[in-house]
Amino acid sequence: MATIQWFPGHMAKAQRQVQEKLKQVDIVFEIVDARVPESSRNPVLDQIIQQKPRLLILNKADLADPHKTAAWISTYEKAGQPAIKLDAQHKQRLPQIEKAARSILADKIERQKQRGIRNPLIKAMCIGIPNVGKSTVLNRLLSKNIAKTGNKPGVTKNQQWLKASDHLALLDTPGILWPKFDDPEVGTKLALTGAIAENIYHPDDVAVFALDFFRAQYTAAITKAYQLTAQDLTLPAPELLLALTKKWGLKDDYDRGSDRLIQEIRKGRLGRYTLDLPPKEADEA
Repeated sequence: MATIQWFPGHMAKAQRQVQEKLKQVDIVFEIVDARVPESSRNPVLDQIIQQKPRLLILNKADLADPHKTAAWISTYEKAGQPAIKLDAQHKQRLPQIEKAARSILADKIERQKQRGIRNPLIKAMCIGIPNVGKSTVLNRLLSKNIAKTGNKPGVTKNQQWLKASDHLALLDTPGILWPKFDDPEVGTKLALTGAIAENIYHPDDVAVFALDFFRAQYTAAITKAYQLTAQDLTLPAPELLLALTKKWGLKDDYDRGSDRLIQEIRKGRLGRYTLDLPPKEADEA
């Protein structure tokens, strides 16, 4: 499987901007994709953010496996990292973001009140890799479409301050990837969920990975979606992909078959899924 690498110039610029603005904020909202909660965390952020308080937001939870999302949140909480799940398409859970931030910053808020600041304003930086739904979260918090959104990576280009409420101000930032993926599987998972531009990965590699993963972890879902037989499930993934390609009337156009499989997984044809296994499950796999 080819190693996916991507670090365009605007990524390096965005990283510098984040470092420059960090002193102005009280807390960082790190937004990740609940389907890939670890793979969509930028390891460079630890160096950038350092000791700044952080709230981890597992967005797109409505697309992820709910049991695995719960396991991941438990894992993060046990490690001392506050985390919440979120479906940014609906507003019901949005108030928990400000509530969680106030809990994390309780000591600082109390000190501000003791100095006579009655309604302290929390300044938060929203950060995350491309296409985790960061701008959608912002727009739902603001109840208006100010932050640009799009179902592709790299929509947000510049930083901007946004007022969410009398108690919360948000700084939007462009999505930041890191120089290269040391683990090729991380890049493949991000490609499958749409976090990476389509021109820098091989769709057949991603499709083969997806078939192997879903057969192992979501056997019933993939069997039902594509009416697979017991014999189909024993085929090597490249052969199964070719069989599906022919079933779809694409003859032996492997690339089109790969693209179709990827798009159908993204659109939920195989149901809710999580590609990053929680630590206990990963150990048992």
